[in-house]
Amino acid sequence: MTLQQLKYVVEVADRGSITEAAKILFISQPSLSAAIRELEEETGTTLFLRGSRGVLLTPEGAEFLGYARQVVGQAALIEDRYIVHARPRQRFAVSTQHYSFTSGAFVELVRTYAGDAYEFTLREGKTMEAITDVSRLRSEMGVIYLSGFNEAVIRKVLRESGLVFSELFAARPHIFVGRGNPLAGRSSVTLADLAPLPCLTYEQGEQNALYFSEEILPDISREKNIRVTDKSAIINLMVGTDGYTISSGMCPSYLQGEDIISIPLEVDEIIRIGVITHRDYRPTPLGEAYLSILHRLVEQEQGTGG
Repeated sequence: MTLQQLKYVVEVADRGSITEAAKILFISQPSLSAAIRELEEETGTTLFLRGSRGVLLTPEGAEFLGYARQVVGQAALIEDRYIVHARPRQRFAVSTQHYSFTSGAFVELVRTYAGDAYEFTLREGKTMEAITDVSRLRSEMGVIYLSGFNEAVIRKVLRESGLVFSELFAARPHIFVGRGNPLAGRSSVTLADLAPLPCLTYEQGEQNALYFSEEILPDISREKNIRVTDKSAIINLMVGTDGYTISSGMCPSYLQGEDIISIPLEVDEIIRIGVITHRDYRPTPLGEAYLSILHRLVEQEQGTGG
């Protein structure tokens, strides 16, 4: 087993394709396939399942990848410290539901810790995509929420995916609306107040079951619904229409006082937002840094009533 083979495993896992990994590594696809095969034979472990659409990590491969990332990361640190011309490529990836504070933390991580060579990835998308990314170790961690409505189902999916949930914070539900919304001047709102207005939600693709919704109270019937796939669209709709979305109330400081405001929603519910990681997860230095930034931003926002 060599360090180069471990680097190959990491790259193939990140790309989900031997062909794409070979391009990044500047080696031929047959050579890369042979190197992976030799490693599997040496360890007696099938790391990847090959298919027409690429490769997938086996459960044993996911565990192996966790160790491989640690070794490759430590080797990069040694090269950076003791080899003058070495330029290790820093890597970090996080998958998250559509939260502004997670992207804000990501921006700060890049500004603070990016070196001369790096590959940082922020995957902001559907709930099940975040769970799948972390279970396959495409992302080091993910950020999702639990509520009384979805917790049993989501925790079952997490257990089956080999993941654990660590709470970041708990909050009462709020609505986000534009400053021109008819409810904008209210100190709080009820579900009855929301009935005439369009509800803005994130489309969840094939897993569009109520339990995977990013907005709490998905089982309540609404006459007006608008579904989108990205955060900029939902912000534009809040500003340009009377639409609202339900979230944690963590309205980022760069939106507060400008286009978007949050208003407490009078319901008997608690949102718990947390980080999901693989059960065999060992935090990398960048992972630890990102978690530290997340906790600090949450404390700052909650301290200012956001």
